[in-house]
Amino acid sequence: MKTVLGFPLNLPLNASAHGAEIDRLIAMVHWLMLVLFIGWGAFFIYTLIRFRKGRNPKADYEGVKTHTSTYLEISVAVVEAILLIAFSYPIWAQRVNELPPEDKATVVRVIGEQFAWNIYYPGADGKFGRRDPKLVTAENPFGVDPDDPASKDDIVVQNDLHVPVNKPVIIHVGTKDVIHCFALQQMRIKQDTIPGADIPIWFKPILTSDQVRETMIRTFHMGDTIPADYVAMQDYNGKDGAVAVKKLEPLNDANIAKLKEAGVTEFLGAPATPMEISCAQLCGVGHYRMRGYFTVDTEEQFAAWMAEKAKTSSGSAGGNQYE
Repeated sequence: MKTVLGFPLNLPLNASAHGAEIDRLIAMVHWLMLVLFIGWGAFFIYTLIRFRKGRNPKADYEGVKTHTSTYLEISVAVVEAILLIAFSYPIWAQRVNELPPEDKATVVRVIGEQFAWNIYYPGADGKFGRRDPKLVTAENPFGVDPDDPASKDDIVVQNDLHVPVNKPVIIHVGTKDVIHCFALQQMRIKQDTIPGADIPIWFKPILTSDQVRETMIRTFHMGDTIPADYVAMQDYNGKDGAVAVKKLEPLNDANIAKLKEAGVTEFLGAPATPMEISCAQLCGVGHYRMRGYFTVDTEEQFAAWMAEKAKTSSGSAGGNQYE
């Protein structure tokens, strides 16, 4: 269990440059809530005992004249003001007002819809194609003009967001139907998507998905129930000495059978995609299905992924040929 400022918080692993500030603020709010819970709880018990009927058989119409409760309420208000002004506001202002230059960041556009995330990258020219709300259709959620030369090399995918590590990322989020909420838990990012609004958010990943996956390794024993998306976290040899199951191969029934045949009784597994895009706003009956995959790559991995997508997605921004 992760501990922040001495407070045990079962938070997802922080993989962003600004996440530690968010975690500290969450811990401070929890400490305040704990103090209030204990303080007001103790006061409530005290009043039950102090003013019980047996001790006060006759009603006192003047009541207690102390101003202690007023002073306590003022103290709580002061602490809350400090948390808001000294901690929350600076963090919020940095997230909203201090966006990095787009020429030094990875810029992506994301449009939510019931029930998927449409993701749009500029192509090799680094320019997005012209957009027009009048061109928005089911097949073209971004409203991209397919006749604009700048859109010819753009890349559109669905539910599969990739970004490079150690480089600022700016994501312009929007929606083509109802309000959604774009959330990347390990990046400590969450933003409502509002119809008709283009809202920029930014963060800087400091850990790759491979590094995050390493922190999520679990030990399994033969016969355990294994989540469907888990992969092996090391090579396992068969009885002949050859590799029976390679690292990062899925822990499906076929590979589990190979491990059993090899005499392996204990093995390591972790999620194939340890980070996800989630919708943190109830957006309809299919809300539970609005799940995307989020991958932080090395520079080399990201360049290779973009090159691969460019082969199949170039010029598809207006045609929406999702991968």
